[in-house]
Amino acid sequence: MVSNSSKIFQVGLLGARGFVGRELMQLFNNHPGFTVSWASSREHNGQPLAQDVPGLDGNYCLMTVEQLPILPVDVYVLALPNGLAQPWVEVIESVNPDAVILDLSADFRFDYDWQYGLPELYRQQLIASRRISNPGCYATAMQLALRPLLELPLAEIHCFGVSGFSGAGSQPVANNNQKLLLDNLKAYKLTGHIHEREVSRQLNRRIRFIPCVAQFFRGIQMTVSMDFTEPVTVRQIDHLYRNSYQHETMVEYSSEIPEVSQVRNTPYSRIGGIQVSDDGLHAVVISVLDNLLKGAASQALQNLNLACGFSETTGLDNDR
Repeated sequence: MVSNSSKIFQVGLLGARGFVGRELMQLFNNHPGFTVSWASSREHNGQPLAQDVPGLDGNYCLMTVEQLPILPVDVYVLALPNGLAQPWVEVIESVNPDAVILDLSADFRFDYDWQYGLPELYRQQLIASRRISNPGCYATAMQLALRPLLELPLAEIHCFGVSGFSGAGSQPVANNNQKLLLDNLKAYKLTGHIHEREVSRQLNRRIRFIPCVAQFFRGIQMTVSMDFTEPVTVRQIDHLYRNSYQHETMVEYSSEIPEVSQVRNTPYSRIGGIQVSDDGLHAVVISVLDNLLKGAASQALQNLNLACGFSETTGLDNDR
């Protein structure tokens, strides 16, 4: 339900053909305050949007930097591969500086001029924001699991993430090759992953992270392993999680170990299964989410709702 805005915002989407782009178009199509004005895709140029999102009018276009000034919109969503956003942002800022720009790549996640878009942590800063950098999918799972626990005497933090192969994108690469993934688990980027640096920066803590890709299509399971300099208890950790997330619509916490199947095709994250060693110096917790939704598209919509004056969960109130 719309709370503060009755305006219909025109949206332009760059990179619409990808998995996240399609999720975004579906979300915008079901939203009372956003409408897709144009959606750019080189591969699908001229084809109807309805082939991917039933009920959505219009065709895919092939947007160029030169065309942007003559097709202005209120909101620009950049769902492009890493490293490609800057030229588009420069043109938008020169011709339409008051527009909202949301970037789903990692290009501006380390830029202090852009608001980092994890609403459970930065809700107030996102209200009326005009430059939003959407967090990474692994990074979202790690931060939601770790942020409530920063007051504990943390020492080492190690995260092991397993993602569905949609996280590798829609273009054919080894990490989304289903033949290579059959009955397999494929580790990659064992040191220096960009989401490791992203989380370490946002939490001001050194995080170690190892990613893997599995043969399922969508979803992330993040296993967070923590050592402490002083003993902690399950009760302490449970209290911190419940206190942090009791009023959060999109984050669910329980004592049970969450599973990817519980969040697949939903905008929710689940955290739980906390276990503490007998000496209290080691704990493990599990965080799961849908990498295409809470890890990307539905989180983007939370951010845009806040930026444009809607209730944060508008268009996300019900499971799909």
